[in-house]
Order: sequence, then C-alpha cells, then structure tokens
Amino acid sequence: MSDTIISRCEGKGLRMTGQRRTIAHVLEQSEDHPDVEELYTRASALDSGISIATVYRTVKLFEEAGILERLEFGDGRARYEDAERDHHDHLIDMQSGEVIEFVDPEIEALQEKIAAKLGYKLIGHRLELYGVPLDKD
Repeated sequence: MSDTIISRCEGKGLRMTGQRRTIAHVLEQSEDHPDVEELYTRASALDSGISIATVYRTVKLFEEAGILERLEFGDGRARYEDAERDHHDHLIDMQSGEVIEFVDPEIEALQEKIAAKLGYKLIGHRLELYGVPLDKD
C-alpha cells in the first residue's frame, strides 16, 4: 500500500472533514475486518461527536470511491478493509466469526493453472474458506 486512506480520498477529490479523517484513521489502524458498528465504536471513542449515520455515509462514500472493499462472510454483516491492501485470502471460523488472512503460493499457482487450462489469464480473484476448528483431543 503506497499511501494512506486519507491521501487517496484527497486524491479523488473527496472533502475530508475531521470526522471523515477520524474514520479513515480507524480504518487504517484496523488489523481486522470491522463492520460499521465496530467502526462507530472505535471512531466515537476518538470523537464523541461522530454518529453512526456519519460512519454509514462515510463507509459508503469510501466504498464507492474504490478506497474500501466491502466483504460479506455469510453472517449478515458487511465488513470492510482497505481496497489497496496486499493480496490475501480469508479463512472464516464459523464458530467464532474470526477472519484469518492468509497467502499460500500453492493456491495462487493452482488458480493460475486452472484459469490457463480453461483458456483464461487470471487478473484477480477472491477466495473465502469457511470452516470450524479441528478437535484437538
């Protein structure tokens, strides 16, 4: 990632209010995949004047500008991450809801191979695995 969410917003001509800057800062500091309610909790801890409606509007604006990526993992909650993060895939723990990011060169190579076999050059993909922890008896 070459620059910050704020600088990319400014580069796209978005007006960056103090509250939008706070929300962008929270997103940049997030190591997880927060939904709007979690973003609101974190942002309002920094600025008590931020409303949940402001967070919803800001997330939608950032998503429409291509700055955020919306993720849906089947739990009814839209989650968000920086659209310019390094490529990775997701493993979702269906018991806890934890989202684990991973990169596996073998999976990446296999996807390229499958696309080529079917007559395509792969230009992107999204992989989400859903599982439950193995019993460790």
